[in-house]
Amino acid sequence: MEDFDLYRTIEGASQGVFKDKGSKFYAFAYPIETEDEFKANLSYLKKKYHDARHHVYAFRLGADKKTYRSSDDGEPANSSGPPVMGQIQSYKLTNIMIVVIRYFGGTKLGIPGLINAYKSAAADALEQAKIIKKTEKKIVAVHFEYPDMNLIMRFIKEENLEVVEQDFQLSCTIKLNVRKRDVENVIERVNKLEKATAEIL
Repeated sequence: MEDFDLYRTIEGASQGVFKDKGSKFYAFAYPIETEDEFKANLSYLKKKYHDARHHVYAFRLGADKKTYRSSDDGEPANSSGPPVMGQIQSYKLTNIMIVVIRYFGGTKLGIPGLINAYKSAAADALEQAKIIKKTEKKIVAVHFEYPDMNLIMRFIKEENLEVVEQDFQLSCTIKLNVRKRDVENVIERVNKLEKATAEIL
């Protein structure tokens, strides 16, 4: 089966820097899973470096790499956000964001200078990062009645599935972390069990 749910990202946060004609460009790279994480990290950096002139960013999400965005944040169009995104693309990464914060040094760099500066700062952050391979996962909820607990637990053990949450009442729910490519198979198998149902959350 092809690994359509396999992707490259960074293991943890990393930083890079580039200086040119007095201007300083500080790059911050973070692994992220959602747009909310991106917004929270960007908000944190904007508050921490509130005296900086520009907070340029780019991010990409999903093993399919279909969710992405970049911003020049007041720099000339396409002089900063796209070069940062270009580094994400050249390293073939996703589930990642990079913010490059600029402190203006008093001398204008021109468009080619800006492109080089933002690209170099982002590249430095990625060079400091550890790149890892991960698989995209989905949360699947399995609903069943308490007497069928052993049946469900045996199934989870057979499939070697990761339990992330469980709620055992008369009616029970177990939430599983399932590799994306296996989701349909897991749901199909659960639904074949007489007294259980499964759904993607």
